[in-house]
Amino acid sequence: MFGKRGSDDGNRFNPEFRQPAPAPAATVPADTAVLARPASATPQPGAAVAPPARRPVEPPPLAPPPPKKIQRERSESYYDTKSQVFSALIDTIDLSQLAKLDPESAREEIRDIVNDIIAIKNFAMSIAEQEELLEDICNDVLGYGPLEPLLARDDIADIMVNGSKNVYIEVNGKVEQTGIRFRDNQQLLNICQRIVSQVGRRVDESSPICDARLPDGSRVNVIAPPLSIDGTALTIRKFKKDKLTLDQLVKFGAISPQGAEVLKIIGRVRCNIVISGGTGSGKTTLLNCLTNYIDREERVITCEDSAELQLQQPHVVRLETRPPNLEGEGEVTMRDLVKNCLRMRPERIIVGEVRGPEVFDLLQAMNTGHDGSMGTIHSNSPRECLNRIESMIAMGGYSLPQKTVREIVVGSIDVIIQAARLRDGSRRITHITEVIGMEGDVIITQDLVLYNIKGEDSNGRLLGEHVSTGIGRPHFWDRARYYGEEQRLATALEAMEKRAD
Repeated sequence: MFGKRGSDDGNRFNPEFRQPAPAPAATVPADTAVLARPASATPQPGAAVAPPARRPVEPPPLAPPPPKKIQRERSESYYDTKSQVFSALIDTIDLSQLAKLDPESAREEIRDIVNDIIAIKNFAMSIAEQEELLEDICNDVLGYGPLEPLLARDDIADIMVNGSKNVYIEVNGKVEQTGIRFRDNQQLLNICQRIVSQVGRRVDESSPICDARLPDGSRVNVIAPPLSIDGTALTIRKFKKDKLTLDQLVKFGAISPQGAEVLKIIGRVRCNIVISGGTGSGKTTLLNCLTNYIDREERVITCEDSAELQLQQPHVVRLETRPPNLEGEGEVTMRDLVKNCLRMRPERIIVGEVRGPEVFDLLQAMNTGHDGSMGTIHSNSPRECLNRIESMIAMGGYSLPQKTVREIVVGSIDVIIQAARLRDGSRRITHITEVIGMEGDVIITQDLVLYNIKGEDSNGRLLGEHVSTGIGRPHFWDRARYYGEEQRLATALEAMEKRAD
């Protein structure tokens, strides 16, 4: 049914590479129309077939360390050989039947047939090269091609593809180039189409910009030609398989233990929170951490452009925006979601990222009985965050007096948490700031916790500490007392103040 099977039982599914969730249309690559042809080039009976090379069977390591080097630069001859084998595979295998198999069985079938093709065509390859080729072709047919080894690693924060020949990654806050490349720009675009089709979206010349997500929640952005001059640009913001907690952020130095205690109390006592920060500063990670302190009995509704939040509560409703269809109709915006979720009896509303007029609807929700709501905004300081909120309200066409807008902001937001990515690549929470009221037409804020940079070590890593500003009784003290958390709050702030002294 699938072509000639090899006799080697050692070439089996490699557990080091993750398989994406199977999708009916996503298992067949869209490289060329030849994919639709039925099997027609099966090796003829009686032909002399050398036995396929046997892969040495080794027990998999229990916890393999991440490789220091992603992949060595491969030669043009390797890609020529891969192209010939891939073409022979497409002519040999019946892809309509392959699509019916589960990912592991499909991978075994492909590996067996590729081994036969290599033997028939007498390609001079070492066992290691043959294994690389087998994995590459399996990934091309069933997965995300050259991206698979990168997606399997948990230490990579971002994958940035600038056309078919340049792939960069961010590890430990540093960006480095890899030796990975795509066969051509068409293969890169096909893989992008495979990714976005899994969430019902599309990317092509008529719709060249697309936001999507992978099955594990990783955020994906694609911008294709003609907007991207040198080939399709693909950016993936990866999320760790194990969800981070505030305690882990303490270990990383993003916040002090006492500062983390203050954040836990802020989340627990239903303060309305805005997380502010630049791109890649860790806003979504921090938002995920704070949602850990939402009571499990509460009904939480999330609104996102691409669903990436990983709430663990049992009563969560996840909403996601929708782009327009080919006729330009059917678009559902973030504002539509926020306005609709007010009719769904939410106890907390969480907006993944506020970037437009929907901020006004979120503020209205915060100010009308949905305490404990949260959202993130791109800005570089708490004061700039407030200015951006005013600007986004103006974008919505509201003709409200400036003082009225600021009164709405003050009545809605309790705490602004500022996250930053420092010049050494580290991520820190730099401000925990309260919005306490107005004096005349000016919004008054006060900092509870600040991050002070003291210098840098011999390796260029910045040194600093989180300190209390000496505010013994925060503005949300009465709220903390209502929830029985005032003693913990006083202890945390006092400990920070003593540490600063």
